[in-house]
Amino acid sequence: MDSPVPPRPTEPRPRRRDRHGRGMRGPVAPPQVPLSTSRAESFHDLVQDSVERLERRWPQLAEVDFLVLDVPGAPEDSVPLGDSLPADKGRPARIVVYRRPVEIRTKNREERALLVHEVVVEQVAELLGLAPESVDPRYGQD
Repeated sequence: MDSPVPPRPTEPRPRRRDRHGRGMRGPVAPPQVPLSTSRAESFHDLVQDSVERLERRWPQLAEVDFLVLDVPGAPEDSVPLGDSLPADKGRPARIVVYRRPVEIRTKNREERALLVHEVVVEQVAELLGLAPESVDPRYGQD
């Protein structure tokens, strides 16, 4: 008894449900939860918090661009944690904080926040030509 096998359709059938009937997967955490932020976004938030803290005392910092870069560009003997560039030809002054060197030197978020603030204070002090203690009286005490 030969029974002919019907030919397979050439087009795949549309899926009416997912494989195990549990629904489609969504994000692991909602956007409001800190788990959903990347390390780069979290680091940028730390820099922004430090800048806002200093801008209350030094309003002229509103004209300075604060940047976060992953790593410094040119290889040097020592790896800098930050850099400051004075204003030049219509370009505002810039302060750069390098994310990866700071992350490597810290173990947790609290240490990272302290080091980021120290780097920002040091670069602001260099840009303004002041001592870091005069930019932030709590510098070096934490």
